[in-house]
Amino acid sequence: MSDWGRVVRVPLSLEWERVEAREGEFEREFLLLSDLEDDPVGQWVKMAKAKGEAKYSDELTLKLLVALHQKIDTLTKLLQNESREYPALAFKGAVESIGHGVVVMQESVFKSQELYYARINLPVFPQRIVPPFFRGARGEGGKASENPRQRSEGLGHLYRL
Repeated sequence: MSDWGRVVRVPLSLEWERVEAREGEFEREFLLLSDLEDDPVGQWVKMAKAKGEAKYSDELTLKLLVALHQKIDTLTKLLQNESREYPALAFKGAVESIGHGVVVMQESVFKSQELYYARINLPVFPQRIVPPFFRGARGEGGKASENPRQRSEGLGHLYRL
């Protein structure tokens, strides 16, 4: 066990870039990818679950319905030549392992105290992109704290195991 708790090997990739002058652009993308701007059907299902109105519904059926709705929206946008493209990020690398609040890279790639924005594509159903902000810390680099919802309360750190 390391200073960061238990970490598990994962086959994920990470795209990242130093924030610098693109902070506003990254903030908008972060909000777009977060739960704050879910599609209407997804929001309705979440609210119904919270109110207890969906307790007799089949969980898998609800998830499939939301995923189907998202795919129809994607096809509609494709047919109307509207596409959701994310700005290109400068770097891409393989994640070695991940733990609670930490991502371990295979190589040391981050600079101490630098602010970064990243995208992690999670191979789950439905597919999810996680957009963390993190800051470099003392050490060899390579490990990123990943807690985007607490961005204003402190951004975590980068380390190398």
